[in-house]
Amino acid sequence: MPKQSAPRALAALAPKLVEVTDEVLFGDVWERPGLSPRDRSLVTVSALAALYRSEQLGHHLGVALDNGLSVEELSEAITHLAFYAGWPNAMTAITQLKRIADERSA
Repeated sequence: MPKQSAPRALAALAPKLVEVTDEVLFGDVWERPGLSPRDRSLVTVSALAALYRSEQLGHHLGVALDNGLSVEELSEAITHLAFYAGWPNAMTAITQLKRIADERSA
């Protein structure tokens, strides 16, 4: 999978934010050997779903699938989170996962 990066369209408005996103977050944090990309994706999706960060969640659900998580595993994680992070958060996350899974199977 290609390395993640911040949206290029944001560089003109916030060049430093794009730079640190690319170099620190995706260039360092995501590349550390302590967790696999698959595990980092599971942690990231869980945090985004729990915190209701739906703008970033869709992208990271796709990354999680690319990093080897299955739709079934993500569904199970979201179901588990419903009891700890709230039903609305889980319903939003599962709706996004369904849309992405449907798009990929079409």
